[in-house]
Amino acid sequence: MSNETTLAFGHPDARAAATAPGAPLDRISLRDHIVEVEIGAFQAERGITQRICFNVVVEVRPVGDNLDDDVDRILSYDRVTQAIAAELAEERLNLLETLAENVAERILAEPQAVRTFVRIEKLDRGPGALGVEIVRSVDDLATRVVGTHADTAPHPHVVFLSNAAVKSPNLIRWLDQLEKRAEPVILCVGRAEAMPPQTGHKMTQRRVDLLAIEQNAWVLAGRDDRCVVVDTRTELDWAMRNGRISVWAPSKIVLDAVDGPTVGPDNPVALAAWFSAHMEASDLLLIDAAPPENGARVPILVQDIAQSGL
Repeated sequence: MSNETTLAFGHPDARAAATAPGAPLDRISLRDHIVEVEIGAFQAERGITQRICFNVVVEVRPVGDNLDDDVDRILSYDRVTQAIAAELAEERLNLLETLAENVAERILAEPQAVRTFVRIEKLDRGPGALGVEIVRSVDDLATRVVGTHADTAPHPHVVFLSNAAVKSPNLIRWLDQLEKRAEPVILCVGRAEAMPPQTGHKMTQRRVDLLAIEQNAWVLAGRDDRCVVVDTRTELDWAMRNGRISVWAPSKIVLDAVDGPTVGPDNPVALAAWFSAHMEASDLLLIDAAPPENGARVPILVQDIAQSGL
């Protein structure tokens, strides 16, 4: 038991050596790589950065006798740090487990990589280091790719509805037409007419205004059972692949985005334009709303509320 305990709390390099299948493989390692980043599921972890420490070991296929002292023939240490940096830049994450999985997947995509040990620890959340450690192999990666990436990501048709459009007698007819489209549909709304509570604080006001949009999303959902309020990317992807109409509740995606919107919830059309680009939408249809001042990164269509057809 003492040997198992020592191995559990030792560096991943020791664990890699002790658990190597058959003949031991060559290994490269990254020790005590510390980065400051915003991460965590608790409210106290939002809006601040904290130190997290990476220890990574990668087992690699031997190069053979023809190395020739050529850096291009090996798996460079830089590829490991680049994998970490790329994942930290991809999106804001709540869980170290998710970050570890994503970093491992990037590393194992390297041709020479066979197995990787990824340990990540938070250094500022308690009296000691709090973390996770995972072990993944190229076999795990192959299973994951077949299971989750076989289908290409859909490009949704995003539709912004003004408050008048939400109340319009044409709404049901619009939904009937949208349901027949080949691509999936995601609906966006703004805040209701009633002014949300004012907090006098920029960060808390942003949360209140986002929640006001979500309240209006539920109002839309109450008008037709086909409108399902969704707040996570996972749920959106599932709904798109299964032909469901979603109504975007923006708080989670906006707050978790690394490269978040430069506009606030008080400009819901511009927020919908940012979301359309974030989702790689085919286009953005605005019903009873003017295009945002700075345009959008996807094609914009505009329809008057009096029109019954889309």
